[in-house]
Amino acid sequence: MSSTSLLRLDQVRAGYGPVTVLQDVSLEVNAGEVVTIIGGNGAGKTTTLRTICGLIRPTAGSMTVEGRSIAGLPPPAIVDLGITMVPEGRQLFPFMTVRENLLLGAYKPAARTHFAERLEEVLALFPRVRERLGQLAGSLSGGEQQMVAIARGMMASPRLLMFDEPSLGLAPLIVKQVFEIIDRVVSSGTTVLIVEQNIVHTLQIATRGYVLENGRVTMSDTGPALLRDPHVKRAYLGV
Repeated sequence: MSSTSLLRLDQVRAGYGPVTVLQDVSLEVNAGEVVTIIGGNGAGKTTTLRTICGLIRPTAGSMTVEGRSIAGLPPPAIVDLGITMVPEGRQLFPFMTVRENLLLGAYKPAARTHFAERLEEVLALFPRVRERLGQLAGSLSGGEQQMVAIARGMMASPRLLMFDEPSLGLAPLIVKQVFEIIDRVVSSGTTVLIVEQNIVHTLQIATRGYVLENGRVTMSDTGPALLRDPHVKRAYLGV
C-alpha cells in the first residue's frame, strides 16, 4: 500500500464487545479517489466505517490519516482531521429545518466561522436543498432527505466523505439522482469512501474497490475489474 495514503488501515480488528467483526482488515484511500467496499449483509462494511469514524475502537492494527494515527481518537477529533460520514438511514433531525440540519454539519469552530460562505458552496451543488431550507427535514421525500444528509456531510469541508448505503430504500430514479450527486461531490475535490448495496452503480464510479467477506478483505482491484470478475458477478450480481 502507498505510504502517502490519505486514509490507511493495516490489519485492523474491531467489533462489538466480545464479538470480533473485522478480521485483520487492510485498505487504503488516496486523495481524489472513489473507493468502495462491497460485500453481503453482515460482512463488516458498516463496522469498518464506524471504526474509521471513532464510533468503535479497534482492538488491533493501525489506522492513520496521512501517517497520523487515529486509532482511539474520539469522533470529533476525527472530524477535525477531515473525515466525515453520511450515515445509513440519513439520520436527520426531523423537527428541525433543513438549514438547522446543515448548521449542525458545520459544528466545528473553523466551519462555523465560515458557515455562510460554505453554505453557498454546498447549495451550489444541491439546488434542490436550497429550495427546501426553511422546511422541516422530516417533511421531505426520502430522496430529498438523502440530499440534505449529503449536504450536511459536506458542510464540514471534509477531505474524505464516507457514505453508508446512500441508496437504501430509495426508488430507482432517485438512486440515479443520488449517484449523480456523489459524482458532483467527487468533482468538487472531495475524496469518497462508499459502502453501497447497488454494486453495479458503485463499481462503475469507483477508482478501486475491496470485497469484504466475513470481516476479511478477500479481493481488491479497480472498480471495472471487480465488475468483470466472475466471483463478484456470481456472488453479488447473480450472473
